[in-house]
Amino acid sequence: MSTRSTDGGEQRPRADVARNRARLLAAARELFTERGDEVQLPDVARAAGVGIGTVYRHFPTRDALVEAAAEDRFAEILAFARGLADEPGDDPVLSYLRHVGELLESDRGLSTAIETLRGTAGSAPLGRTRTQLEEAVAVLVEHSRQTGAIRPDATVADVYLLVGAISATVRTGSGQWRRLVELAVEGLSTRRPA
Repeated sequence: MSTRSTDGGEQRPRADVARNRARLLAAARELFTERGDEVQLPDVARAAGVGIGTVYRHFPTRDALVEAAAEDRFAEILAFARGLADEPGDDPVLSYLRHVGELLESDRGLSTAIETLRGTAGSAPLGRTRTQLEEAVAVLVEHSRQTGAIRPDATVADVYLLVGAISATVRTGSGQWRRLVELAVEGLSTRRPA
């Protein structure tokens, strides 16, 4: 992959290389949404309007493409969480859970591809991305605790538990994930019905 040096000696991809990668990821995510786990690298090349060699330069295997698409989705979730942390509303945890549910619903095929690749029933972020997302969610949980929107004993682990339940509900089509969020947030709430 062609790179150029910045003032600090750090290498960064050329603009056209970065654009091609972004196009490939966008095409892949759209194809996963339409066709699920059946998407292959030549399909992505056609959809992105590039040659198969361009795909292989960025993603030498289909597994590498699936993981990159997963990272792209998690980066989107992370950016959303950080935005909520910068300007939290009444209950940023509720906003976060709704956003994750909507994204999982729209990206159901990608979730299936991630789970097939990893051999697990989960498509959670890994490594540094997971750490960053946990840190961002911790800010949301703390804000919601301080405003009294959620219980004082609510934790990041609780939010991840709910995200896992939302993911399973979306993946299996076993219920209405929005209703699940509503019930879960009621359970986290400090305001109990009479």
